[in-house]
Amino acid sequence: MKVVADLCIVPMGVGPSVSSYVKEIKVILEASHLNAEMHANGTNIEGELADICRLIELCEEKLSQLGVQRVFFTMAFSSRRDKEQSMADKLTAVS
Repeated sequence: MKVVADLCIVPMGVGPSVSSYVKEIKVILEASHLNAEMHANGTNIEGELADICRLIELCEEKLSQLGVQRVFFTMAFSSRRDKEQSMADKLTAVS
């Protein structure tokens, strides 16, 4: 199932700045074959739901390797069955 996901990953207990951890996640996102666009409070990702879930697991594993003991994830998914629609298409529709 193709979806557009909005993902926010928050490493907890690592201090007030999480930018070094976000940079590590960015490397994983960029290495994937999925279309991922970071924004100020998270990342939009489009692709097959199963592929996105695997990508999220890789992110969680990396944070664990970095010693993060607790991570807060929020995820929201949208899908269309009536037509193909990319993230760019959605933005164009409201421009």
